[in-house]
Amino acid sequence: MSRIDIAPTRSSLLTLTRQLGFAQEGFELLDQKRQILVIELMGRLERAVVLERRVVRGLEEAHAALTEAELDVGCAALDAVAIGVSESGGVRQGQRRLMGMGLSELAAEGRGAPAALGPTDTTVNADIAASRFAALLPLLAELGELDDAIRRLATELRKTQRRCNALSKTFLPRYRETISYIQSTLEERERESFVMFKLIRDRLSRSGGEKPRR
Repeated sequence: MSRIDIAPTRSSLLTLTRQLGFAQEGFELLDQKRQILVIELMGRLERAVVLERRVVRGLEEAHAALTEAELDVGCAALDAVAIGVSESGGVRQGQRRLMGMGLSELAAEGRGAPAALGPTDTTVNADIAASRFAALLPLLAELGELDDAIRRLATELRKTQRRCNALSKTFLPRYRETISYIQSTLEERERESFVMFKLIRDRLSRSGGEKPRR
């Protein structure tokens, strides 16, 4: 790995050491963020798997009741009755912050189960199907919220992981190698200066000890 192109001086050593300290702190913060994102992502993935099974089971039960209703009165009669049913539910969307990200919050609104479709030209199975479909609305809202959070968390985790890798595998090693090189260079210069100073001192000492010639 190539070193940073900088003069091997004490001033450079102090500057790089300070920058390395800031980079190390940044890496530690990013690594903590990465760990939190992993925990949040895995928790939501587990919840989404469980919730998806509940939704699939609920849809199967609702469609089974709808099939029974079609067998009872026929599709045309159910379509005619369904036209007169007013929509009473909906989904309210909000947002909350997590690690600097905006995550959607979805909540089902409206009554938990629709009113009976009517005493004529229908069947109890139609009421059961309508109730089962209505009961799925809160689950679908929660599943949609989880799906959005999982995608956003996964994207943020990939970005954070790339930054951690850049710091740990490129930036920090390069700075450490450059600092080590400057320290070695400065130590070598100090040794050379010490040897030179000793030689000069010895020469001056010998010169001072010689007797003057007549």
